[in-house]
Amino acid sequence: MSTEIATVGGGCFWCLEAVYQEMRGVSLVESGYSGGHVVNPSYEAVCGGSTGHAEVVRIHFDPAQISYRDILEVFFTIHDPTTPNRQGNDVGTQYRSVIYTHDAQQMATAKQVIAEMAHVWDGPIVTELAETPVFYRAEEYHQNYFVNNPLQSYCVFVVEPKVMKFKKVFGQRLAR
Repeated sequence: MSTEIATVGGGCFWCLEAVYQEMRGVSLVESGYSGGHVVNPSYEAVCGGSTGHAEVVRIHFDPAQISYRDILEVFFTIHDPTTPNRQGNDVGTQYRSVIYTHDAQQMATAKQVIAEMAHVWDGPIVTELAETPVFYRAEEYHQNYFVNNPLQSYCVFVVEPKVMKFKKVFGQRLAR
């Protein structure tokens, strides 16, 4: 099996991780931080907004089963790419919409998908698009957060609805 990596951020990484863990062809999803100026930032520092990092997920996927385009189509469905530095009640630069590409082909695909999605949303897409900076894996308690904490209030009211939306819209892309 060949593996590619996609890195995206669209609000809290718990939401993105939970959705992509349900997707066919995805072998691993890691929550972490990218795009800032502090080496090995902590969750507390990133949430404070002073490190410049975005909460992101690094998605390892099999391109024979799911395409990078598919990853991005899900991304643009489960978060609002028109709100700068915000997703719902999560506010700050760490919650910005971002796609970090790993090669020229991903960059071209991302530009194409963003152009196509511009017709779907009422406001302009503000998703940052850049080459992948250093990825710092988040603390262990953030990994598999929804799986490990399904009854936590944020998971019930924010994460679970995004997972349910993914299952409803992209049922054919479910892993199970």
